[in-house]
Amino acid sequence: MNSRLALILGSFFGFLSVALGAFGAHALKETLTPERLQWLDTGARYMVLHAITLLATFSLGEKKIVQAARLCFVVGICVFGGALLGLAFTGQRWLGAIAPIGGTSLMVGWLCLCAYGVSLKRA
Repeated sequence: MNSRLALILGSFFGFLSVALGAFGAHALKETLTPERLQWLDTGARYMVLHAITLLATFSLGEKKIVQAARLCFVVGICVFGGALLGLAFTGQRWLGAIAPIGGTSLMVGWLCLCAYGVSLKRA
């Protein structure tokens, strides 16, 4: 995934996390259970944190390992954040079963960035 697409998706995911988090916390505050509000908070928080991380990779160039990290973050945001937000809004518990796939993708993204750091020459 190139820097331009990472910038577009990171910005969109940031917007989406704020919009969905605010909608759920304010408009649905009285209708969602405390458990579902917690899922909403966790999903929106992880989504925005990784959207910012995705934007930060813009400065790292186009190395394959950085592009892999970006892809992992996008998949993780969609699957982990999407599953938790879907779980919060719908109460469909089966969505909780796919969240770990997204969480694993987020962790692999971080490991890709770590590997990129290790590959850099010392100053």
